[in-house]
Amino acid sequence: MELKEYILPLRKWWWLIIASTLVATVSSIIATRQQAPIYQTHATMMIGRAINDPNPTGNEVWLTQQLATTYIDIAQRAPVQDATREALGLSWLPDYTLQLIPSTQLIELAVTDTDPVRAQAVANELVNQIVLQSPSGLDPEEERRQGFINEQLASLERGIQETQTEIDRKQAELADMFSARQIADTQTQIQGLQSKLSSLQGNYAALLANTNKGAINTINVIEWAALPTSPIGPNSLYTILLAAAIGFMLAAGAAHVMEYLDDTLKNPDDVYKELELTTLGAVPDLGDVSDSVNALVTLKDGQSPGKEAYRVLRTNLQFAAVDKPLRQILITSPSPSEGKSITAANLGIALAQADERVIVIDADLHRPRLHRLFKLTNNVGLTTALLDEHPDPESLLQETTTPGLRVLTSGPLPPNPAELLGSSRMRNLISTLQGQADVLVFDSPPTTVLADAAILSTQVDGVLFVLKSGATKRDIARRAAEALSHVNARIVGVLLNAMPSRGSGYYYYYYYYNKSDYYDSDHGDGGAGGLLPWRRKQRRRRKRKQASAQTPTPQPVHTSTETN
Repeated sequence: MELKEYILPLRKWWWLIIASTLVATVSSIIATRQQAPIYQTHATMMIGRAINDPNPTGNEVWLTQQLATTYIDIAQRAPVQDATREALGLSWLPDYTLQLIPSTQLIELAVTDTDPVRAQAVANELVNQIVLQSPSGLDPEEERRQGFINEQLASLERGIQETQTEIDRKQAELADMFSARQIADTQTQIQGLQSKLSSLQGNYAALLANTNKGAINTINVIEWAALPTSPIGPNSLYTILLAAAIGFMLAAGAAHVMEYLDDTLKNPDDVYKELELTTLGAVPDLGDVSDSVNALVTLKDGQSPGKEAYRVLRTNLQFAAVDKPLRQILITSPSPSEGKSITAANLGIALAQADERVIVIDADLHRPRLHRLFKLTNNVGLTTALLDEHPDPESLLQETTTPGLRVLTSGPLPPNPAELLGSSRMRNLISTLQGQADVLVFDSPPTTVLADAAILSTQVDGVLFVLKSGATKRDIARRAAEALSHVNARIVGVLLNAMPSRGSGYYYYYYYYNKSDYYDSDHGDGGAGGLLPWRRKQRRRRKRKQASAQTPTPQPVHTSTETN
């Protein structure tokens, strides 16, 4: 798949992408302006006293980290939240998070709120409630007990110091004694003091174990929450850019999805991939073609994209039939309303403007339209000739305002069109008409609807397949092409109708339109632009022959429109 196949949907649906991006951007701007500023404050707690211990063990560090994880989980549960709300008189709490700072014993608490004062109060109260969940948070009875223990510890400290001082003094006196009895008594006293010292130290250690001094399971507040002064959000620019990007991506994705779900043929690449047929022309959208003035663009003065497109089609048909010239061309389409009748009329005019003798035959015996386009009567026509054993086609042909172009209308509609078109009389009629014209252009019914086109395709030199860009379904076009191939019809190429002048198919239309400048050296309506040199010489010889025979020029017949 080429890069252009990804880009073309974006070009085709550019308005959807721009609209989606603008809507997302404007909506995000409005939403961010309506949002209140957001403030955030932080508090930090430390588990244990490892930082105060000059020689902390690895087990103490690991244990404090596990305790920190436990306290983080406790802080996010209902007891702590309920106690915080009750203490502050709030019915709800703003968002807050707790996280363990990696490789430390520190817990960081963050509270986010639109009110900075409330954020600070909630953060500090949460810290207080977390501390109360630890041994650091004591009730009054426990505080009284800890006070008594602290007093006993202080008394034991004084006793230990006094006993140690007495031992030191006795040992100093022992060095100056000479009497054996005094020495023995002093040594006995020193031993008694040492026993007393050991007892005091043991009691001190036992009481110390019941206090928070040196404990691991404690919480110390390192940093209380401060009052935030600057908001942290919302990040308006980031939100707007993100919304615009999301809107763009959604619209671009929708464009590609719609193109994927669109099973119509839109450009020559699609035609070749699905049908393996060459596109001989691309006619732009002609607008309202219910009026023959708009439909027959080749009759308009001056230059126009539609007029040039049919000239290009005329030239490409001649190049497509170099080996076997196209003297009978059948115009058909897969489905109704794809522009086959308008194509037949404009192609006939374009050929006549190139000095060809052309007869356009309305072989659509179900919904004929050529008599309306050329504003001719339809009392007699093709069916009249087919029902007559000895028809006079010359009397049935009607002149048009274009010199060299005559039309054989459908005539009264029969109940059995397929039988008439496949009869030997139809073959004889084609042979007769071919003697009176250089090119016969047949307008036939749609291929997938009726069998008429398949029957006629076996009696002509080539078939021009008319498709409507962005409307003809791939499956229907494929079935129509297969139906013609089954009867060995010669499909010379495809004409794409209603080609958009912008979007995914624009560059194809631009190619075909500008190619006419190369083929058509004479841009006048009566010029022979696009004809091969030998065809031009043939036209000149016929003109000289007609002039020498003094053949009168037929006058166009202007008749009123008739409805079948």
